[in-house]
Amino acid sequence: MFRNNINLIKQYEGPPVIEKLFSLEETERIKDLYNKLPLRVFNQKQNVKKKAWIQSYDKELDKLYIKKLKEVLGDYKMDNLKNDDGTDLFGLYHESFHPLGLHVDSGFIPEDVIYKQVLVPLTYGETIFFKNKWYGRSTTFTVDPEELNFKPNPDQNDRSKDHLGNKNFDTKLHQKYMKHIDIKNLQGLEIELVYKWKVGEVLITDRTHIHCSSSNLDKMKLALTTFTKK
Repeated sequence: MFRNNINLIKQYEGPPVIEKLFSLEETERIKDLYNKLPLRVFNQKQNVKKKAWIQSYDKELDKLYIKKLKEVLGDYKMDNLKNDDGTDLFGLYHESFHPLGLHVDSGFIPEDVIYKQVLVPLTYGETIFFKNKWYGRSTTFTVDPEELNFKPNPDQNDRSKDHLGNKNFDTKLHQKYMKHIDIKNLQGLEIELVYKWKVGEVLITDRTHIHCSSSNLDKMKLALTTFTKK
């Protein structure tokens, strides 16, 4: 087993929570920050652009964001990698032009007590969260034999089909939300929440939740995601 602290992680788990955490003006400031930050990753295969929230571009916004997160998360530590100067990155912006596949953002360090991830929608979008949990490394789930042979670097997602169960996935739900995913890759999964993004809200979920984008994507979507640990 990848982790030896699963019982402790489970103590902090709970159902997804939607909070009205930011005003529209505050959300607009978070979106405006995205336009100021340098491009970190452009994954052309997934058609996703990523930027990291680097501290000190807007110091007042830095303080506001940390204060607001503490109101809903209590004590936590950031788990979003570090900037070149050793300071915490406050999250990753994702500008997506294609729906992301089935994955989990559970981190890469076995000793970490992973906690919550916070999704801050900055446009409209949809994300599907499943009841199924994963306690291994961050993983992309696939039934593609070629993908399963992929050997990740230490900071890249594993590939696995060990999430699969015996129950066939509902074909109507597949057509409605996940046409971009092979239905065989959804076998044994059960939807817990279809989150329809709303600007001004945040969605707080356990980092062990398996999830994916909805195939209902109108040109692009933009959100900030922050990963935390205890």
